[in-house]
Amino acid sequence: MANDILSVSVVFLAAAVVAVPIAQRLGLGSVLGYLLAGIAIGPWGLRLIDDVDAILHFAEFGVVLLLFLIGLELNPKKLWQMRKPILGLGGGQVVITSVVIAGVVMACQAFFPAITWRDAVVVGMGLALSSTAIALKVIEEQGLDGSETGQAGFAVLLFQDIAVIPMLAILPVLAGGGGGSWMDFLWMIGGITALLVGGHFLLRPLFRWVVLSGVRELFNVAALLLVVGIALGMQSLGLSMALGTFLAGVLLAESEYRHELEIAIEPFKGLLLGLFFISVGMAVNLGLLVAYPLQILLAVTALIVVKGLLLYGLARAFGIRAKSRSQMAAILSQGGEFAFVLFTAAMGEGLLGASLSAFLLVVVSVSMMTTPLILLLQEKWFRYSFDAEEEEILEPDVEDRAPRVIITGFGRFGQVVGRLLFANKIRVTVLERDPSQIQFLRKFGYKVYYGDATHVELLRAAGADRAEAIIICTDSPDEVMEVVALCQQHFPHMKVLARARSRVEAHQLLSHGVDSFSRETFAGALDLGRQALISLGMHPYQAKRAEAHFRKLDTTALRELLPQHSEDVHLASRAREARKELEDIFDREMRGERDRHAGWDERE
Repeated sequence: MANDILSVSVVFLAAAVVAVPIAQRLGLGSVLGYLLAGIAIGPWGLRLIDDVDAILHFAEFGVVLLLFLIGLELNPKKLWQMRKPILGLGGGQVVITSVVIAGVVMACQAFFPAITWRDAVVVGMGLALSSTAIALKVIEEQGLDGSETGQAGFAVLLFQDIAVIPMLAILPVLAGGGGGSWMDFLWMIGGITALLVGGHFLLRPLFRWVVLSGVRELFNVAALLLVVGIALGMQSLGLSMALGTFLAGVLLAESEYRHELEIAIEPFKGLLLGLFFISVGMAVNLGLLVAYPLQILLAVTALIVVKGLLLYGLARAFGIRAKSRSQMAAILSQGGEFAFVLFTAAMGEGLLGASLSAFLLVVVSVSMMTTPLILLLQEKWFRYSFDAEEEEILEPDVEDRAPRVIITGFGRFGQVVGRLLFANKIRVTVLERDPSQIQFLRKFGYKVYYGDATHVELLRAAGADRAEAIIICTDSPDEVMEVVALCQQHFPHMKVLARARSRVEAHQLLSHGVDSFSRETFAGALDLGRQALISLGMHPYQAKRAEAHFRKLDTTALRELLPQHSEDVHLASRAREARKELEDIFDREMRGERDRHAGWDERE
């Protein structure tokens, strides 16, 4: 296929649309989906794309844009507050990992005599770096941004990006050329200083001038110009493009244009990051993988194990909790995209042979693909080990305390119900299936029992034979209906009350004969609407009547729709009719209410 831009775009987009949803459904994550898509369309797959290097180089802008957006979230003050984890944890990881991996490579010299100590140093530095794109994408997908795991991982990644500068600067010295290397290093320092000074004084006036033009799309153009321009400038000085744009983002973090810049850059970042992951998949040399499967597998395993153990140990030394340091070690255990840059530059300096460089690039690429799988296995292990430990402690605790009420599910919704009953001296037994939630609640004095309310024997052990009522507060609609059916079959004397998350769940409960339920969003929204009417000048008594009438009329409409709730087309039509009827009736009845209660609405 000719590699014109439209054909290439169609191939990339189609591969992503097919592979990523499949990977997500299998629980593998979007990153692995992109990587597999790249393998499928690359030179070792269907061969739909030929020039992998050019596309990979272009796709690196996804990482550049990602770092710019991260910089926008970190103002200089916040960055200064993170100096200890960045320099301590990040610096320790880069130095120690580089030394250990270099030592391991030197130990292999007996099997590979062609490897020199200079090669070992380059390999150690390159493999010490993790993938910023993959790690930050995983942190974002798993919602770990503000967690201990996310913050520690970001500190390490940031130092790694900074460390690329001296690593590139030291290559000519290792190659024996050393003459102009220190001058190049001074140029790099000068470039960063110029960026910081120029950015501080010039960026805000630039965007102010663009905004005053009144052309909205020009702001997007200026944002892209800024990122691409700084990236190219840093690259021309031999610096990391991502580091330069990160610093630009930090300089703009406290500006009035921060949010607008995020909106302008975000779509391009997502597309280019996906392109980058696909390009990495395309770059995997499956021919080399087939020729040396055992050696590559051992190298990848050694890299992940050594890096993971070192990261875990350093995180422990810095007081990071066990689960967080395990997650961080798994997220950062792979090789990184900057290893491609470092190994390519080393080849240019005559440090690495072509065969060794190709082998290392395959190792790095394959290691990137292992991260989602490692995290998936780790998550299952956490769930298994934690649940097994908690079940052993909590399972024997369930007992019949002759409660008047049983509450199943003690999250935010159940806690409000429980507190109201406790305050009125009602004897309550609480069942909760989340062990961590139980431990948390017990710290505050709640007597909560571990158990799954969908098991009839557990309900019987908790006192369902004598309880007057059960209140089902779990957040799973399927589980709510399962407990309802169980109670109606085995404990028909018990009054069933339940939580309904929406009208659909309300219809399901009504169809099962459960009249006592609470639509959580409806009640809160109705109360907020009443407050809005008061804030707009309506008398509080009139607003309260309006709330009561709306509740009554909506409940009536809800029950009228019950016989048709299973027929989607008729339901949609009837819902529109009910909405119109509700407006007409509400308007008519409110006029009548105003006439009957006119005296109450008069303001003093």
